[in-house]
Amino acid sequence: MVRGWPVRAAALCLQQGGVIAYPTEAVYGLGCDPDNIAALQRLLQLKQRPWQKGLILLAADMAQLAPYILPLSPEQHAIVSATWPGPVTWLLPARPEVSPWLRGDSENIAVRVTAHAQSAALARQFGKPLVSTSANRSQQEPAKTAQQVRRSFGNTLDFVLHGALGGRNRPSEIRDLGSGMVVRG
Repeated sequence: MVRGWPVRAAALCLQQGGVIAYPTEAVYGLGCDPDNIAALQRLLQLKQRPWQKGLILLAADMAQLAPYILPLSPEQHAIVSATWPGPVTWLLPARPEVSPWLRGDSENIAVRVTAHAQSAALARQFGKPLVSTSANRSQQEPAKTAQQVRRSFGNTLDFVLHGALGGRNRPSEIRDLGSGMVVRG
């Protein structure tokens, strides 16, 4: 279990509407409260990412995702849960009330239950999933260190959580539950 003031401070920053950077399985991620529209808009502006692409939610467990996704059939649940916790992001049907700022122009939402101990601890401390998009401006390489995050974003972020990456070389695979297709390998 990862504990300590840095994770608590990062979670507090999220609760106060901040945009943070934090380590994930393969790269540093940018995150914010998925229910805070102003934070979502700020994160997208910092990243220079169009809202239509949508964002990923990173959770400590599947229960944290329930407010964002429609209920899954037992078969769907078995397929998804067989890959979690782990570096697989699923496109699942979003609840109708989920903001387009979060899901983009899709009826689905991208979600992942992470196996990265520090990211999972952050989601647990925050009390819900957080946005997870690579820490880079669009069309640039994702940051793999806190120093690279600072070089890319300077002092525009509210908090940078230092920590080790999860040892993967590539960002999470993205699979579409509806089609069974791998969207990003």
